[in-house]
Amino acid sequence: MTVPTASARAVRGGTGKPLLSIRDFKVEYRTGSGTTVQAVRGVDLDLFPGESLALVGESGCGKTTFGLGLLRLLPRLGHASGQVTFNRSDGTEIDVLGLDGRDLRKFRWRDAAMVFQGAMNAFNPVLKIRGHMHDTMRAHTKATKQEIEERAGELLRLVRLEPERVMDSYPHELSGGMRQRVLIAMSLLLEPEVLILDEPTTALDILTQRSVVDVLHEVRERLGFSMIFISHDLSLAAELADRVATMYAGRIIETGGVRDMFYQPRHPYTLGLIKAVPPIVGDLPDLESIPGGPPSLANLPKGCAFHPRCKFATDECQEVDPPLIPITDEAGSAHDVACIHSADVHLERKEAAS
Repeated sequence: MTVPTASARAVRGGTGKPLLSIRDFKVEYRTGSGTTVQAVRGVDLDLFPGESLALVGESGCGKTTFGLGLLRLLPRLGHASGQVTFNRSDGTEIDVLGLDGRDLRKFRWRDAAMVFQGAMNAFNPVLKIRGHMHDTMRAHTKATKQEIEERAGELLRLVRLEPERVMDSYPHELSGGMRQRVLIAMSLLLEPEVLILDEPTTALDILTQRSVVDVLHEVRERLGFSMIFISHDLSLAAELADRVATMYAGRIIETGGVRDMFYQPRHPYTLGLIKAVPPIVGDLPDLESIPGGPPSLANLPKGCAFHPRCKFATDECQEVDPPLIPITDEAGSAHDVACIHSADVHLERKEAAS
């Protein structure tokens, strides 16, 4: 994979006041046995204005639950706790987990929006796209019919769709890539400052994926919103992100600028993910898979959750669950890493020429 140069704010979350500040964020699900399973475990993370953050990890690690929890879209059996602070551009601070009713509904579209993984499931199948656009705008604004048509048309053209064709179509009459781009357009109707995308290219062919990625680049550059991009596809994360966070067993275990993360990973799990993906340029190395499978969140191993699969693991790893702490190596690579053996983790792969 080729990795673009990280933005100035990409190292350790950038500078200035974060747009979204997340502290000790947890999500628990109640089970039928009267117990709870913690799907997200004490996440600390910042998202800065204009930044694109990729959240990567295996299926079941808690990525989608994290995104749903931030927007308070969890099912009834789920409960989010901790602190999530949204700092509006006008200086207003919002306690997201303390919102309810009308204020919560307003936050979800005006301040933050989400593009869901299954585009078809996100639409009402008996409502045309025009109806989706009008319902969304009328629920949150006093815009006239003409204003809604103009806004929807502008956004559809921005995501490379023809409003004349799309607006009068039912969701099933559009291709997967078209539905995904309609969702992106809808999510931007009220000009939110944060957009959360959950696997937006899943089940799409490679050419359609390319189109969606190009659209996201263009729309971000035009509108300037911040983005959390949830994915297990490292190549897409490398292309879309300024900064990358690796998640494992409900925790963030490493964060860093995109270039540092893909060429100097410092957590064994991040290293394993990267070594399992063939590079686009240079010699083809021997690909390696991470042994075993992710642990059950209902029965996590003692100590570091990754130690049963880790080649760097020692007896200490079975006792200590290390916190996420900042490190900087001799080459100037800056990360936050939750591993007591981070100094031993190195990727032996040549960096592509710029």
